[in-house]
Amino acid sequence: MNTETERKPEAFGRKRVNSFVFALKGLWHAFRTETHMKLHGLAAVVVIAYGLWDNLSTLEWFMVGLAIVLVFITELINTALEKLVDLVHPEQAPAAGQVKDIAAGAVLVAACFALIVACWVFL
Repeated sequence: MNTETERKPEAFGRKRVNSFVFALKGLWHAFRTETHMKLHGLAAVVVIAYGLWDNLSTLEWFMVGLAIVLVFITELINTALEKLVDLVHPEQAPAAGQVKDIAAGAVLVAACFALIVACWVFL
């Protein structure tokens, strides 16, 4: 039997595990180093705790979860874009600033959506 063929499934599995580990490292780094990720995390904990206390319906939990995840996703993408722009263009430039501003705008849109969901669910 060909030993190269025998190792492929093992390598495939190892690569998937490594990808998962790298993704978790990225999440951990963002939560450790980014102030806004910490604030979003604290807000999520408060909202989830209040949701448990308020006994939310399944639909309300879905909407709250969607809002939380959307804010985290946009904040992670914003953070990645900011780091990439800083790496590629360390000196200040109008275009680099616009990229960062647009990415921050995406987080603002997600946060506004989360606020609307919070008002709908909790008020």
